[in-house]
Amino acid sequence: MKTNPPLQQFMDACNDAGLGLPLVDSTTLLPASVLVTSPSQWRKLAETAKSINMRWCSFWCRETDNGLEAFSCYEGNGAYLIMRSLINTDEVLPSLAPVYPAADRPERHAHDLLGIMFDDQPDNRRWIRHQAWEEMHHPLRSEFQSAGSSETTPADYLYPFAPAHGPGVMEIPVGPVHAGIIEPGHFRFQAVGEIVLNIEERLGYTHKGIEKIAIGRDAHELARLAGRISGDTTIAHTWAACQAMERAAGLNIPFRALWLRAVMAERERIANHLGDIGAICNDVGFVFAQSQLTRLKEIWVRENRKIFGHRLLMDCIIPGGTAVDISPESTCELLESSKLLAAEVDVIVKLLEDSESLEDRLMGTGRLTPEKAIELGAVGYVGRASGQSFDVRRDAAYTPYDHLQISVPCFRAGDVAARAKIRAEEIRISAKIINDLLETLPDGSHLAIWKNPQHVCEGMGFIEGWRGEIMTYIRFGNDGRVTRFFPRDPSWLNWPALELLMQDNIVPDFPVCNKSVNGSYSGHDL
Repeated sequence: MKTNPPLQQFMDACNDAGLGLPLVDSTTLLPASVLVTSPSQWRKLAETAKSINMRWCSFWCRETDNGLEAFSCYEGNGAYLIMRSLINTDEVLPSLAPVYPAADRPERHAHDLLGIMFDDQPDNRRWIRHQAWEEMHHPLRSEFQSAGSSETTPADYLYPFAPAHGPGVMEIPVGPVHAGIIEPGHFRFQAVGEIVLNIEERLGYTHKGIEKIAIGRDAHELARLAGRISGDTTIAHTWAACQAMERAAGLNIPFRALWLRAVMAERERIANHLGDIGAICNDVGFVFAQSQLTRLKEIWVRENRKIFGHRLLMDCIIPGGTAVDISPESTCELLESSKLLAAEVDVIVKLLEDSESLEDRLMGTGRLTPEKAIELGAVGYVGRASGQSFDVRRDAAYTPYDHLQISVPCFRAGDVAARAKIRAEEIRISAKIINDLLETLPDGSHLAIWKNPQHVCEGMGFIEGWRGEIMTYIRFGNDGRVTRFFPRDPSWLNWPALELLMQDNIVPDFPVCNKSVNGSYSGHDL
């Protein structure tokens, strides 16, 4: 826990505002500081956090014996602050959405699944349930079975999208079923001619009940589930879950295991960035880039399979460490492949930068201003392309990144070109990080023995995934089984950015704008 702000700065701001100070919680959710407050102070404290430029990160709830407990997480200067408040069954919690717009969808998610009621919530439409449950049924409550119902779910055709008005304004529905193999999501355009006035997203079509089916699992079963939240982020989500469980249980992880986890995380980052840059170029007809970068990605994931046992590195991280170790010969092979990849990517990126036609299509397209990025709390390459340089690896460093110098590229243009450029820079940086990790790889074991905690405990995981900051909360019961699991994918914060950056662009630019954000439907739709 950092000894500088935000905690002291936040407390000082509360004093200056004449607010009653929240209680510092004796329980630990390291590396965050935890404060306990009443529902009546909930929004006032959020306003205080915003007044000192703290970023809002996440909201979640858990069921208690007498009601619910709400959590809200903030970040400032690389340190985290978590507010928690107990709510009686008949109490209403003030909405944070009027203060932090990004809180809107997480609050709707919590209402749909747990039934928590909000005061002054600007949007009371269903977000997750999609007609699968009755109005007063909240499937994350303990009385509901995870198996659900065998009845056919009614079509969700009555969702009240924001209406379009005015001469020449037309509505264009896109999805939820799309061409190709991407996951389902509905996008409702309002346009005059080709110019987009507004776009509204309707997600939640891939709801899997992750939070529900996590309950009752042991640590190893939970880690496997976390790795399947979003298949392209299996390492980062599993690491965040294991980090939370290991902190809750007080388990120290061997340094070698942490170095190996980071190698896998950087390989996951590189693989996805290769695919995304190629797809962005392909969406504007520059097929050369996709063919070359897809070739490199295929070589990369085949090497994952050879050395770690899985192309996407599924189940390679387990509680206590890693499921696999690497030999000296494999270490040499990984070092050589990262150097070769970085060299090839540099050549391809130089060709892309020299293409005037590609530049003309990407520069200025889908711009998210730094001011809007701040308002939404955008993270990862979406935030960094719009002036927000936060990176957990550098700013809230965890081992082994606290032993390294982490470079974080950051631009302010906020357009598709900037988001592609950030990815290219991160490939180069991740290749260097892999080299640094492998050259300093500690000796010793890659796995500590996991023992289920025999008392109620909870923990937080904070990991920089390839899309950005991942946060995970896990709580164990007396029997060592999970009683609450909430993973917050970066897509929760980045999906709303797509709505803003599409305004005043043309409808045909939607595919490339969408790909430049590349939010995870599955990571969002728990």
